[in-house]
Amino acid sequence: MIKKYFAFVMTLILTILLIPCNVKAADTEGKMVLYAQIPSDWSGPCVWAWNENGDNAFDAWPGEEMDADKANEGWYYIYLPDWANHVIVNANNAGVQTDEVVLEEGKDSWVTINAADDVSVSKDKATEGEFPEYVEKFAVHVKADASWKNPTLIAESEGIAVFDDENGKAMAEGETGWFTAKVPVTADSITIAANDGNDKTQAMKIDPSEVWVTVEADGNSTFSYVDPEKAAAKDVTVHAIVPSDWKAPCLWAWSAPDGTNVYTTWPGEAMTQDENGWYTIVIPGWVNSIIVNANEGNIQTTDISVDKEKDIWVVVEDGEKYTLTYEEPAGVSAKGSGSKKAALPIVGGLALLAVAGAGVGIAKKKKG
Repeated sequence: MIKKYFAFVMTLILTILLIPCNVKAADTEGKMVLYAQIPSDWSGPCVWAWNENGDNAFDAWPGEEMDADKANEGWYYIYLPDWANHVIVNANNAGVQTDEVVLEEGKDSWVTINAADDVSVSKDKATEGEFPEYVEKFAVHVKADASWKNPTLIAESEGIAVFDDENGKAMAEGETGWFTAKVPVTADSITIAANDGNDKTQAMKIDPSEVWVTVEADGNSTFSYVDPEKAAAKDVTVHAIVPSDWKAPCLWAWSAPDGTNVYTTWPGEAMTQDENGWYTIVIPGWVNSIIVNANEGNIQTTDISVDKEKDIWVVVEDGEKYTLTYEEPAGVSAKGSGSKKAALPIVGGLALLAVAGAGVGIAKKKKG
């Protein structure tokens, strides 16, 4: 009996020892790990990811932030959907970025970045120990009075600090004046600090969902689970005439420079032809950038910058030429007026970059 028990224990120990050190927990099913080693002058790395169909892994550029692996100095990691095998690693508040990096779908990868244009990829494990635990996160956006310099985010989970720094996590400033940082979904309370921690709001009990916080000069704060600026914008209608060989036109729409997309998948939403022959679609009034495309997204206009909260009329001659007005153009007949000149299709990798670029304003991909 003792021999059988000893044999069982030894078998169990050997089984545990033989488990691969990079095994992932069950809650990471459908995900793959991407590691990146970045140049010394890069900080705060993020990843923008998509697949060959143009499906984006994240809603807005610059994508999702990477976390430092405390067990492997110099390495940052992120869990991605296992289908998102086209990536751009960027850093310094998206001030620097790699070219498109293609990974093997569903395979964990290690990327070494020597410079923006000097990147190597390997499927061979380059780090030690187990993968860090997967933790889902949500975004906290803060707009504070100008006297609140360099705001930081303090978060707690059941009274225990989430971040090591007592003043919390540094927040990245966006182009529209909102500061953003992400916290684990386990966080149930947040406090906004500023001026090296000398100013703080009261702690706010929150649900684990994207939240917008406004801070007044005296530290009083309010929060909402709806973007207050976008919620106030009225819907608008886009009208378009396209060349006669542009079939089933669609619209791709987003907000630049933050990169918030209206639609999750390229080529966007199909437009409907009205009784006057114009193709139309209703979009949120906060949109300031659009692309009209057709033929399943294989032909498209360039980025078109538009005014917010204004109805739009676009007459497309080809991929590079269009006329934009905010009132229906006089003397333009929609029926039969579409140009027969077709735009040159953007295919393959370039089409994907255009799709990724559409979500980030294309300039993010070096006018890709």
